[in-house]
Amino acid sequence: MSTRTRKAAATLAATAAIALLATACTGSAENEAEDDPKANTTLTFWHGWSAPSEVKAIQENVKRFEAAHKNIKVKIVGNMTDDKINQALRAGGSSAPDVVSSFSTTTVGQFCSSGAFVDLNSYLKKSKIDPTKVFHKPLLDYTQFDGNQCTLPLLSDAYGLYYNKDAFKAAGITEPPKTWSELTEIAQKLTKPKGAGFEQLGFMPNYHGYETSTSHYLSQWSPTYFDAAGKSNIAKDPAFARMMTYQKGLVDKLGGYAKLEKYRNTFGDEWGAKHPFHTGQVAMQLDGEWRLGMAKDAGVKFEIGTAPLPVADDQIADYGKGYLAGTIVGIASTSKKKNAAWELVKYMTTDTAAVVAFSNGIRNVPSTIEALKSPDLKIDPAFKTFVDIAQHPKSNTSPANIDGGSYHTTLSDLAYQYEAGRVKDLQAGLEKAAKQIDTDIAKLK
Repeated sequence: MSTRTRKAAATLAATAAIALLATACTGSAENEAEDDPKANTTLTFWHGWSAPSEVKAIQENVKRFEAAHKNIKVKIVGNMTDDKINQALRAGGSSAPDVVSSFSTTTVGQFCSSGAFVDLNSYLKKSKIDPTKVFHKPLLDYTQFDGNQCTLPLLSDAYGLYYNKDAFKAAGITEPPKTWSELTEIAQKLTKPKGAGFEQLGFMPNYHGYETSTSHYLSQWSPTYFDAAGKSNIAKDPAFARMMTYQKGLVDKLGGYAKLEKYRNTFGDEWGAKHPFHTGQVAMQLDGEWRLGMAKDAGVKFEIGTAPLPVADDQIADYGKGYLAGTIVGIASTSKKKNAAWELVKYMTTDTAAVVAFSNGIRNVPSTIEALKSPDLKIDPAFKTFVDIAQHPKSNTSPANIDGGSYHTTLSDLAYQYEAGRVKDLQAGLEKAAKQIDTDIAKLK
């Protein structure tokens, strides 16, 4: 799915652009709306989807909205990046969007604090919607900042483990790993050296590997990124050191950083048919629910298994949890049609039938509690894994912050250096990174 390509690229690219909105957007937190939502009007809705199946699904979703709201027409503009969105919001005017969706969950803190998007709390209250009863907590964690609910979830992503059932069977492995120590054992068993490289690698652990990011790993240790005072907690919460220590140990056991990086450079594109899991180059893959459709489109010959990611050995009771993220949607503060825009946002994000239909259309995980349990949701056993992860009480996400994705970047930079062996004292590295994160955030307040 093209969604993931842009999501990875846009997250950090948008950080600097959104920061400019702090001075460009001067509306109040409420951004009072005066338009009549029952009057005939046309809304402009910008989104980032571009794949034909995704574009069709969003068009059908909007058509259902228009059928239920005869007075509102929606002009849809697709394939919009965060850079284009930010430029339009700064410029304002009649061509600017009223409703905007984005794949960059880490920029929510900036969308909220800059005033780029309207705080939806008053709209939710007016519509008698309690978001805590509509969405699971992790989704609210990445769609609001400092009490400002400036976005809402529009479908979600759940991360789990894909595994090659044929490779498992050939190796005499009967079930997927539930703990990280079990994953290490299985990954070693499935790894087949070939010359200076591999015929098959059990699992690609490197942070530059597809989806094996610090945040996706960390979810399985249930980290606390910031303390109650908003200070970075990465040097104090042992989850961070434990995760990085485990990951580096796995890198070393599977051949070492240099050998793995050389093998990684032979992989095909993450979003194409030559993805290393599709081709059998890796036997296990950390990935999201979208991989199912992509593997099917690639014509994968082996049987695919899905399971939750392993957990830390001392957290086996929490097995089944995972990292959650997703698409966000909000109302532009520059819009003159905020009440009508809210009708569209409310429909797309809280109407169970609409959420289920959209989920079925693009094969993302539903974002509301009711939609996750809907009998109309198309679920096969492999997809059910991700639906279950989305509902697990210990599933988590990385919180929104005013610095956007900068704190992720600082942590990831340390992780890259540590796995490569260039940082020897991990605790000292974490303490230095924590200070950098706090400094960066202080500059924005």
